[in-house]
Amino acid sequence: MKIQLNTLNKAFESRVRLGIMSALMVNESLDFNHLKELLDLSDGNLASHLKNLEEASYITFSKSFVGRKTQTSYQATDAGKSAFRDHLNALETLIKSMG
Repeated sequence: MKIQLNTLNKAFESRVRLGIMSALMVNESLDFNHLKELLDLSDGNLASHLKNLEEASYITFSKSFVGRKTQTSYQATDAGKSAFRDHLNALETLIKSMG
């Protein structure tokens, strides 16, 4: 039996992007610092992965002020949620096909 790897979404191959999307699937939104702490990442590493997901239209962000500081919050888009669910289903199918 051939393994269908083409059904996996390349945007979620990175463990960091997988973690970001997992966190955003179960939370309406998360701010940058919370994601950074949750995933134990540097600012630059997190920012580059967020940008990648944003360019794919899988997440969106909003900025607000908390006191005098800006706070950036991220949300999964409907397209991102759908793509992530499809990716998880493809992973499950792949795992089941190995048994």
